Amino acid sequence: MQISLSGRAAIVTGGSKGIGFAIAKAFTSAGGDVVIAARGKESLDAAVNEIGATAKGRIVGSLGDVGTMAGVQGAYDTAMKAFGKVDIIVNNAGTSATGPFEKLSDEIMQSDLDLKLFAAIRLARLVWPQMKERRWGRVINILNIGAKAPRAGSAPTSISRAAGMALTKVLAGEGAPHNVLVNALLVGLIEADQHVQAARKKGVSTEDYIAGLAKDIPIGRFGKAEEFANMALFLASDAGSYITGTATNIDGGRSPVV
Repeated sequence: MQISLSGRAAIVTGGSKGIGFAIAKAFTSAGGDVVIAARGKESLDAAVNEIGATAKGRIVGSLGDVGTMAGVQGAYDTAMKAFGKVDIIVNNAGTSATGPFEKLSDEIMQSDLDLKLFAAIRLARLVWPQMKERRWGRVINILNIGAKAPRAGSAPTSISRAAGMALTKVLAGEGAPHNVLVNALLVGLIEADQHVQAARKKGVSTEDYIAGLAKDIPIGRFGKAEEFANMALFLASDAGSYITGTATNIDGGRSPVV
């Protein structure tokens, strides 16, 4: 199957590393134009340069914190200035913040909601009118499998991500009559820098740390960011034209909930 995003313009938040980077690279490799939004200038510049080296579409960076309205507006304005439109948004920004409920302060919960839920709401609200007008749009919300099956000690992330799944369904219902399709992709265990850092904190090698967690994955290994990006690319394209309102696990079978 040949998938093309030629003529499409996208915004990917949290796009300088990991899954966001892989999605942006997949989109530009398919001919799409992409703005990646991130908070760190050094990593953002490096990502733009690396993606641009092989991109068929255009790649532009937007420096800012999408956990704020100013950061979201900045990413949107950058895309409109560079491309004149936005066809696709990937709400990917977020960190894996977890801890016991008794230590969940208002500040921690609000910060998590701002980054993971309100960023998606605000960006979708900005692009929605033009997507409806052109009768073509794609919204992809990157969540995690805790949205369906939250574990003890998984707040605030699982709470924010569950809200993101509800947002996905609401938007899908409202967007469908206008050919604006909205789906969620739920992350399991994907190879990323956060696991390197976690292994370091535990004083074990990254290989041993990953091997220990991989025992809980039926497929027997961590996923790769590129494998996750493949599904995002499909949903963002015309090939996924009859799919909306879904929440798909990309987790090697780890989630107990389908």
